[in-house]
Amino acid sequence: MHAAGLLAALLLAPLTALTGTDQPEGQLSSGEYFIRQSWSQEPDFPRPYHVNVPANPGHRKLPVFIYLHGNGGNARGAMDGFLKQRPKLAERFVTVFPAGYRESWNISAERSKADDRRFLEAIVKKLAAYGNVQPDQFTIMGDSNGAALANQLAIESRLPNIRNYVTAVSPLNVLQHDGRNFKAKGDDNGYQTIATPRTGSRIMNIAGTEDPLIPYLGGPSKAIPAKNGKLGFVAAEESIFLWAQAMGYQGAKLMKPSRTVGQLEVFSYLDGAVIHYRVPGEGHGAARAIDDATLLRFAEAQP
Repeated sequence: MHAAGLLAALLLAPLTALTGTDQPEGQLSSGEYFIRQSWSQEPDFPRPYHVNVPANPGHRKLPVFIYLHGNGGNARGAMDGFLKQRPKLAERFVTVFPAGYRESWNISAERSKADDRRFLEAIVKKLAAYGNVQPDQFTIMGDSNGAALANQLAIESRLPNIRNYVTAVSPLNVLQHDGRNFKAKGDDNGYQTIATPRTGSRIMNIAGTEDPLIPYLGGPSKAIPAKNGKLGFVAAEESIFLWAQAMGYQGAKLMKPSRTVGQLEVFSYLDGAVIHYRVPGEGHGAARAIDDATLLRFAEAQP
């Protein structure tokens, strides 16, 4: 088989996990796990993800919360920070911290060229098979570059296991939505194919009005690269309205907050199933304004 055909075969081959305690029929335990994956930069690479399982004496089925670090971050650091900052959530959810290749997620012009959607979907499928995991109660939260991947998963993934998406400081970019349609990324990051997001997903976005990296009102970033210049973004309030429409909302776009909670200005659609938190005066760290209780209410809300 020639090289291109071999690479294609590897990319289409089933992804498998490697770990000494990998027993899908049993109980998931804390530790480091791996998904083997092949792409142009790596012929056979074990991609790691860290799992933290809280104390669970009754071996009840637990929901899962997957956190995607930003560009330049790493899974171990993300886990240490998240468990410290979100202790209540970590007591009630299995928390999972995948590692972006070369500390990035492949969206447009990042260091990684890996197929991150397939990586995340393989993790979800693997974890859903364990006896102490609720297979239909997965939440994926991303920060910055990780939020861009969460958006792309919400656009493209058909997995019914994933119920909630939380995107911190990154609304849709202009590759993911061109003003008329959602777009699938494609193998070459060309974003040429129209995509229809799976309905039923719940979407939370958080953005600061003074973000110097991703402009709240939309437009090109001053620093984030794309193939031809800097990556452009949809305005945060427009982005959440587009998500609301994709999830079935048929009303007008909200021109002012639905309510204010402390410093947070809340734009709520579909009874809170699609929701945006505007954080006045905050920058690229606006996710810190969302406390543990608010995140828990969203992740645990029943249909």
